[in-house]
Amino acid sequence: MKEITRTQTGVRLESRLLKVLKALATELDLSLGDLLEGIVLHAFEGKAPFSQATLKKIRTLRAVYGLDLTARDSHQLREGARECS
Repeated sequence: MKEITRTQTGVRLESRLLKVLKALATELDLSLGDLLEGIVLHAFEGKAPFSQATLKKIRTLRAVYGLDLTARDSHQLREGARECS
């Protein structure tokens, strides 16, 4: 096992994407940070981070949370106006 240093960060994510990620982390018994680290490290090596079974869970969670964004949308997102309550 490798020893690392983690840093707290205030990353902003699309709200439905965050819901799917949090739910997936819970399903996999991981922290959100551990899940994100795994996804990024796999992506950096050009490897798929998920098994077919996990991809099936992701499809279900995407439907539950209404996440209709795809990789094609990734660099074309803009924030809408926030509602004040």
